[in-house]
Amino acid sequence: MAQISSWRPPRSSSDTQTADQPVGKLDPMGDVRGAEGAPDQHKGIGLSKDIQQQGKMVEEVKKPDQFGPARRATHHLLAGVERQGGGRLVGVLQRARRHEKLLSYIVLLSSLAGHIPFLLLLLLHVVIARPLFPLPSKASNEEKKPIQTFRPYNIAHRGSNGEIPEETTAAYLRAIKEGADFIETDILASKDGALICFHDVTLDEMTDVSSRKEFANRRRTYEVEWLNVTGWFVVDFTLEELKTLKLKQRYPFRDQQYNGKYSIITFEEFISIALDASRTVGIYPEIKDPVHINKHVKWADGKTFEDKFVDTLLKYGYRGQYMSENWLKQPLFIQSFAPTSLVHVSKLTDSPKIFLIDDFTVRTQDTNQSYWEITSDDYLAYISNYVVGLGPWKDTIVPAVNNYLMAPSDLVARAHAHNLQVHPYTYRNENQFLHFNFHQDPYAEYDFWINTVGVDGLFTDFAGSVHQYQELISPHPKDATANNLLVKIAQMIAAYEGL
Repeated sequence: MAQISSWRPPRSSSDTQTADQPVGKLDPMGDVRGAEGAPDQHKGIGLSKDIQQQGKMVEEVKKPDQFGPARRATHHLLAGVERQGGGRLVGVLQRARRHEKLLSYIVLLSSLAGHIPFLLLLLLHVVIARPLFPLPSKASNEEKKPIQTFRPYNIAHRGSNGEIPEETTAAYLRAIKEGADFIETDILASKDGALICFHDVTLDEMTDVSSRKEFANRRRTYEVEWLNVTGWFVVDFTLEELKTLKLKQRYPFRDQQYNGKYSIITFEEFISIALDASRTVGIYPEIKDPVHINKHVKWADGKTFEDKFVDTLLKYGYRGQYMSENWLKQPLFIQSFAPTSLVHVSKLTDSPKIFLIDDFTVRTQDTNQSYWEITSDDYLAYISNYVVGLGPWKDTIVPAVNNYLMAPSDLVARAHAHNLQVHPYTYRNENQFLHFNFHQDPYAEYDFWINTVGVDGLFTDFAGSVHQYQELISPHPKDATANNLLVKIAQMIAAYEGL
C-alpha cells in the first residue's frame, strides 16, 4: 500500500502545486457572487481590499526621481507588476523602503552579475506578506494541473473556515484559491434522505434556527455518541427547510461579516465545486455520525447512510485505489470515526479511507472502544486492511500540559510501520489554539509537525497559510533553485534587522 511518510525532497517533475482562481462567478474586484450572479454586499473575498488601495500606492511609486538607486529599482519592478495586473501592492513599498540600504547593496552586487530584476523580485517576494497573485478574472488554465504528491497534503478543514463560515460555497472557493490540495467536509442526512455538508448533528450553534418561530416545536433530545444531546437536529428537517437556514461563523473572534449570507449546501454541490476547479482539487468527505443517521433516517430502497454516501461518489466518477490513474484525476479520501462504517464501505469502493481518532477520553461511536484499544499495534494491523491512514486529534500525538507540548508519542512511527499515513487535525492560526512552544507563529507549528513529527497531511482552518509555508520551504521541484536563493536573501534580511 502506497504512503507518504515524513516529508522528503521532491522526486517528481510532474507534480505541481499552484494557487488557483476561485470557481464560480466573480466580479472584476474578485468578489464571489451568489447563485443568481449578484455580488455579495461585502468586502474581503478575493483581492478587493488591496485593489481599492492600489491606486494610491501606484501613484506613489510613479515618482522615481524622488528615490535613490534602490528605490528606483523598486519603482521599475512595481510598475511592471501594475502592468501585469498584480493586486498585492499594499505595504510593499513601505517595507522595501525600510530595507533601502540592504537593497542598495543587492543592487550593487547583482548589477555586477546582470541580475537586478531577478534578485529584486525574489527580495520583494520575501518582504511582502502574500504573493502577487494575478486577478482571478485574468488567470487562465486551459488544462487542469495535477494534484501535488511530493509533500504533505494541505487539507482545507471545512473550507477556509478561519475566514468564512465553515462548509459554505464561499469557504470552499476561498480554500481552492488559496492553494488547498483537498477540501474537507462532513456529510449528514436530512429527514428526507438528502446528503448535506454540515458538521454538527444539531443546528443550534451554526445557524439561525433558534430565531425561526416556525421551527420552535422541533427541539428534541436524542442520544448521540453515548450522550444525551438536546437541540434542533438535522435529521428532523427536510432539505427544503434546511436550505432556508442561514449560516454563521463558529468562533466569535473570527470575522463576523459573513454571518447570514450563506446557506447549507448538498454533497453534490460540494463535489461540483471541486470538479469545476481549474486545477485538480481533491475531496475529503466524512461519514459523520453514521449510527445516529441510520437510526433516524430511512431510505425507501433499504440502503444505509454509508450506501448512499458511496453511491454519490460513484455517480460522479470517484473510484480507484490511492495513487491510481483515476484517483490522480479525481483525488478522494473517505474519512470516519466509525470503524464499522469504514469496513462496510470497503466492500463498496476501493477508494482510500482514513480512520479518524478522537481525544483520549472519547470512545468509538459504533464499537465502544477506547483510544488505547484503537491505537494498539494489533488494531493498527487490523484496520490497515481497510484504510490507508489515520486522522488523529493532534494533541493525542503530542500531548500538551499547561499549553506546552510534551514529548511526542510513537503513534506516527507505529502508523508508518503499518504503512499508514497520518493526517492530524486541526491546525489553526489564532493564539487561542497555538501552543506556547510556537511563540504565536503558525509557521513554526507547521515546521514542527512536518519536519519533526513527520506527518503526511494537515487539516487546517487556514489553507492559505499552509500553502504559503510549503511554497517557501518545499516548493515544486522546478522552483527549488530560485527558492534556495530566496531563502538566503530572507536570511540576509533577518541578519540585517538583527532578528
